[in-house]
Amino acid sequence: MLNGILSFFFALLCILLILMILIQKGKSSLGIGSISGNNQMLFGGGGGQNLFQKITWVLGLVLIFGSVSLSTLKYKTNRVNNFNYSAPTKNQN
Repeated sequence: MLNGILSFFFALLCILLILMILIQKGKSSLGIGSISGNNQMLFGGGGGQNLFQKITWVLGLVLIFGSVSLSTLKYKTNRVNNFNYSAPTKNQN
């Protein structure tokens, strides 16, 4: 149950990270954020690039630590389930 909930939030985090990367302007001024031109009006003259970069870094770090924690949780869950497994025995009648 916990693994499913965390996996859902992990997938949501991946989508947010992808959107944050697409919104940013690249070196050649391409990106979804520069198509409409409203980016500079909303976030000031700089277009909020420092804000977007900081959010992207934070989301990237959360993604890395989240993937490590999810894999550790999955490993521990599988390890506990394997120890509870008992080998089948033959019934001698």
